[in-house]
Parts: sequence; structure tokens; C-alpha cells
Amino acid sequence: MKPVSEGASVRPELRRSRLRDLRHLLLYAAARLLALLATVVLGVYLTIVVANMGGQVDELRLVQIRSEAVEAMRADPAFFDMPGEERNALVERQVALEVERLRLDQPFIVRSLDYLQRAMSLDLGRAEQMHSDRGSREVRDIIVERLPATLLLFGSANLLVFFTAVFAALHLSRRYGSALDRTVIALAPSSAAPGWFYGIFLILFFAFLFPLLPAGGMVTAPPPEGRLEYAASLVRHMLLPVAAMFLSSIFVSIYSWRTFFLIHSSEDYVEMARAKGLSSRRIERRYILRPTLAPIITSFLLMLIGLWSGAIILEQVFNWPGLGSLLFQAIGHRDTPVIIGGVVIFAYLLAATVFLLDFLYALLDPRVRVRGGRS
Repeated sequence: MKPVSEGASVRPELRRSRLRDLRHLLLYAAARLLALLATVVLGVYLTIVVANMGGQVDELRLVQIRSEAVEAMRADPAFFDMPGEERNALVERQVALEVERLRLDQPFIVRSLDYLQRAMSLDLGRAEQMHSDRGSREVRDIIVERLPATLLLFGSANLLVFFTAVFAALHLSRRYGSALDRTVIALAPSSAAPGWFYGIFLILFFAFLFPLLPAGGMVTAPPPEGRLEYAASLVRHMLLPVAAMFLSSIFVSIYSWRTFFLIHSSEDYVEMARAKGLSSRRIERRYILRPTLAPIITSFLLMLIGLWSGAIILEQVFNWPGLGSLLFQAIGHRDTPVIIGGVVIFAYLLAATVFLLDFLYALLDPRVRVRGGRS
């Protein structure tokens, strides 16, 4: 009989180990997804209750329905030829039909759960006051029209902050105590100010004192017809809001991540790698950058949540036609369906961000997915 080779016996064990890791990863991802879904459901339901003031908004809506029914009847000359009782009955009939359509004759707790189910499935109904640029009153159309602008602006700013901070932090970790390192440490507290705060000063300097860039908007009006001209106008309008978000996050990110790199660069296995004669770039990539990715992702997650939460004010400052400015306008108009729709989309964006980064965290740190798979 031929002896079984050592490699052949290792392969099944390696395959079983990979399958076990995959099972733990999937269980961890499922548990995190359920937890995030429960959080989103709770947040959306509280928004429905608050936006409706516990049902008080429905009382105002009944008054509005009656007023609109009377105005519609008065537009018909035949309405004034009817007897008073018949006119009142006709108005009451129109009001009753509208109340039944909106299900305002049901208790608020029942309607709130129905609103929740529809909101979670993005069946957001019609806006009461607002409409899309194409004239649609459907909340879904209004949000879909604004969503790409928000994703473009915040996606660009976040990617720029992440990659700039990682490479700058690596650079500073090699030059600990230098003048540049001390400068970044001194500027780190400046990240306590939100992006819209820097945006006000950027607009003041670069749009009014030195008119180099537009103060707001997404493109010039009227929009350029050519693709290259449109892209150039879009980039010029993005510079100030992206710079505002960049300034509000970059220094504290570099400072925090540079600290992570310094801690791991003093580990024994890094010193051993240097003693073996490995190149500095290889040591940084394999022995410093890779083990620090997990805490960096955690720090980046907290920064992302802060940026998303500041989207409303930032977009309003720069007149950026995204979800933040839409939600601000909906609050001003008291347009409850649009308010709920905007909150739902922001909740989904936050949940997707947290889930993606949690998933990456589990991929980078096996201890996370093993604990998640056993829980």
C-alpha cells in the first residue's frame, strides 16, 4: 500500500476549516442584519409617531380635506343652485370618501402599523405638498430623483477622506515627532466642528471674497448640454462641499490612524521582520497595515455616521439637491409622507453602511466571526 502523503491529509482539514469559517461568517452576518433591521424598524416607527404628533396631524388633515372639498364644490356653478342641506350632504359625502381613502376613520395605532409596513417596503404613497422636478407627487419618485446627488457627494468625500487619511497616517508613523506630525496633532481638535461650519467659511472666502467657485447648487443654470461641460460644472460645484466634509474629518482621522500604526509598529513580530531584512514597504503592508485595518474600519464607521447625520444642514448650506435638503424642505412644508420617506432612506443608508463595515470587520478579524457564529 502507498503511504498517504502529508499534503493529502492536510487538504481535507483545510477545506473543513474554510467551511467552518464561512459558516461562522454567514451566521455573524445574519445576526447583524437582523439586529440592524430591528433598529431600522424601531427608528422608522418612532418617526411615524413623531411626524404625526401621535395622531394630531390627522386632525389637521381632516380640516384640510373639508376645506379642499368645499373649494372644489364652489368651483362648480351648479353647487350654489342646490338647497343648503343638499350642499352640506354633498360636501360630507366627498369628505367621507377622502377619509375612507386615507383610512383616517381607523384608530391611529392601526394606521401607524400600516404606515410602518408600507414605509419599510418603500411604498411611500403620495406627497401632500411637494413634487419632483418632473411634476410627480409620488414620494418614491421624489426620493429617487434626489438620492443620486447625495450618494455622489458623500461617496466622493468619504472615499477621499479614507484613502488620504490612511496614506498620510502611514507617512506620519514613519516620521514620529516631526514638525508635520506635531502640526496634525495640533489640528486634530478642529475636526470637532461639523462640515457645514467649514462650508459657511468656504463659501464666504471662495464664492464671495474671491469668487473662484460657485456658492451652491449642483450645476450651473441652465444645465450645460454637453457631457463634458456638464461634468466640469458638476465638479466645480462639488469642490466646496467636498472640501468642507474633508476638513471636518481629515485631521482627527490621520491622528487616530497614525496612533494605530505606531502601536503596531512597535510589536515584537514587526521587530523580527525588520531583523530578517524585509523591506519597509512589505513590513508596512503585511505586518502594520493589515492588522490595523479592523480598528481603522471601526473609526471610519463612526465618522460615516457623523457625516450622514449632518447631511441635512450641509446640503442646505450648499443648496445641494439631495436627500438632506429634501428632508429639510419637507419639514418646512409639514409633508409627512416625504418626511417619513426621507427618514426611511437615511435609515437604510446608515444600516447598509454599518452592515458593510461590520462584514468587512468580520473578514479582517477572525475572532469577530467566530464569536458571532457561536452566539
